[in-house]
Amino acid sequence: MRKKLIFLGIETSCDETAASIVQENLDGSAKVLSSIVSSQVKEHKKFGGVVPELAARSHIENIDFIISRALKDARIKLEKIDGVAATAGPGLIVCLTVGLNVGKALAGFSKKPFVAVNHLEGHALSPALSNKIKFPYLLLLISGGHTQFLIVKDVDDYKQLGTTIDDALGEAFDKTAKMLNLGYPGGPAVEKFAKQGDKNFYKLPEPIINKAGCNLSFAGLKTAVLIQSKKIKENKKLRLNLAASFQETIIKILNKKTKVAFSEFKKFSNKKNNVFVVAGGVAANQSIRKSLEELSKKNNFKPIFSDLKFCGDNAAMIAWAGIQRFKRKLLNDLNVEPKSRWPLDKSAPYMKGPGLKL
Repeated sequence: MRKKLIFLGIETSCDETAASIVQENLDGSAKVLSSIVSSQVKEHKKFGGVVPELAARSHIENIDFIISRALKDARIKLEKIDGVAATAGPGLIVCLTVGLNVGKALAGFSKKPFVAVNHLEGHALSPALSNKIKFPYLLLLISGGHTQFLIVKDVDDYKQLGTTIDDALGEAFDKTAKMLNLGYPGGPAVEKFAKQGDKNFYKLPEPIINKAGCNLSFAGLKTAVLIQSKKIKENKKLRLNLAASFQETIIKILNKKTKVAFSEFKKFSNKKNNVFVVAGGVAANQSIRKSLEELSKKNNFKPIFSDLKFCGDNAAMIAWAGIQRFKRKLLNDLNVEPKSRWPLDKSAPYMKGPGLKL
């Protein structure tokens, strides 16, 4: 008789120390028994960004407590779980190493199966923590380090339609917030200030908007914000207007590129009810959510967003990805190494750096 699978997930790819216990029910739905996330925002705020060595040290100090808390909140002992999953990449090597090594040690000690999870696959599958979703679906992954359009054919089976050729979207938000002295983390800060500004005040560039298919670029937009920020200095009203105009430009870019992705997905899928999933930390932005939701409905796509508590880095998505890979016998031995770069579509060209042709 088929049993409910229960996994421990561990996430330390950047500046969140996270652990979670997730159960897959008999009907294939997910039940998050616990999800503990320890943020390091305060430690890194004075630097305006993540300092890898400080982040790794904090992971080392907190990881044991976070895992113990996750097990306690789920009211389960380590010997009762079915497997351990830990993020193995992409991310900061010094940070990944902490969670990955602890995960391997726990799996080895308890003689449990171990799964090394791609952080991006965790995001890609995360909407299933609170929604029933069938493959294939179109995914927009927007986070601090990644911005990609992907066709999710199945677990461990992805086709990249487009990606950023320079800055990731979350990175662009962080840098804009820093230029405008809005605070850290940048995404929530820009969103907050944008509500108070005139989104049509500045006409900002939309790089490669009419070429390069589903690929995106934000470096030119970031440079334009930098130029304007030097002109306005400490003028609060103009800073608000620039924040609002930046966010509105992002929304326009995403809308135009998403339309292209819709067309590409329809060539691949003959389904009548197409699904568009938006995941990653930037998916928590309410203005972006609203715009993409409206766009999806106009184009006969069903929009599905990650639950807000699972948009940012978390271990529930890692545990869930671990369960799905375990069911397909995609296990790892205990000598697996962390990876700073780990694309979901291994055949996709690397789109950053000099000499890029669009």
